[in-house]
Amino acid sequence: MLGTRDPSKDQVVKWKKENSGGTTGTFEETAAYGDILVLATSGSVTLSVIEMAGKENFEKKLVIDTTNPISTEPPVKGVLKFFTSLDKSLLEMIQAKIPDANVVKAFNSVGNALMYKPDLKGIKPTMFICGNDETAKKTTTAILEVFGWEVEDMGPTEAARAIEPLCMLWCIPGFIKNDWTHAFKLLKK
Repeated sequence: MLGTRDPSKDQVVKWKKENSGGTTGTFEETAAYGDILVLATSGSVTLSVIEMAGKENFEKKLVIDTTNPISTEPPVKGVLKFFTSLDKSLLEMIQAKIPDANVVKAFNSVGNALMYKPDLKGIKPTMFICGNDETAKKTTTAILEVFGWEVEDMGPTEAARAIEPLCMLWCIPGFIKNDWTHAFKLLKK
């Protein structure tokens, strides 16, 4: 189910026509419907979207947080600005807003074109995740592996302070060279 402020919006109606097996609804209807929820909103509105969806609709559910705390200010020489600091991530703010949800950061440092079955010349990219609930991270890992990713669990929610800024690094080639077809890889010995 795709959640939106306005289910009659042209893009939402088009999505529904192209995805006959899917349904659409308000943020509240969608949050109540799903067992696994994906936050895929602009970071600046994420907390208000959670309010619109009803915090109670997130309780005891896995919430995959794809958001980034991107400021409304334009990038400087290709470098985004964030509205958070290295002392507090957007993930931590989300987890505090919905403390009974099992929130896992994932998919925040790659573009949507590469989220599913990324084709990078046979190399499996690395998705960095973090969150406080081990079961939620295992479920997220299983989803990511089916989607074609290698997964690195970076620990509890505080690790998002390092994961979220990867979005800045990922965007620089896009802003500077209009190259948005890349992902990260953690190399190990």
